Amino acid sequence: MEDRLKKLRKTMDQTSFANLNFSEQHRRKIHEKINKQDEREEDILLAIMQLLVQEKTGFELMSLLRGRGIQAFEDNEGFLYTLLHRLEQSGCLQSGWDQTEVKYYQISDKGRKLLRKAEKSQVKRQIILKEVLGG
Repeated sequence: MEDRLKKLRKTMDQTSFANLNFSEQHRRKIHEKINKQDEREEDILLAIMQLLVQEKTGFELMSLLRGRGIQAFEDNEGFLYTLLHRLEQSGCLQSGWDQTEVKYYQISDKGRKLLRKAEKSQVKRQIILKEVLGG
């Protein structure tokens, strides 16, 4: 996974970001925001899967995550929807649309099995995270 990200970054540096420069102040703000996030990815994933035992929209999920004190998606909801898509692609979530064209997410049988394993052991959480996210 890391090699793919490095290749993507190199390609983006050569194409999309070739003429883009960040000020030192902007760089500092970005680094501060990254360092401020103290939620671990496996804890976020576990919370998402626990919350999606019952069907919810992305908006409802965002509110519930915020209620649990998880702020990793504040001002950047796109990351949540990207993660939901990855979980859907891995078969851990299923989704559907209602009549008003609102998308709902719910944990699948595969996701339930992984959730049970993850809740039993802290060490297994890291293994499951890698399995779910394909890393």
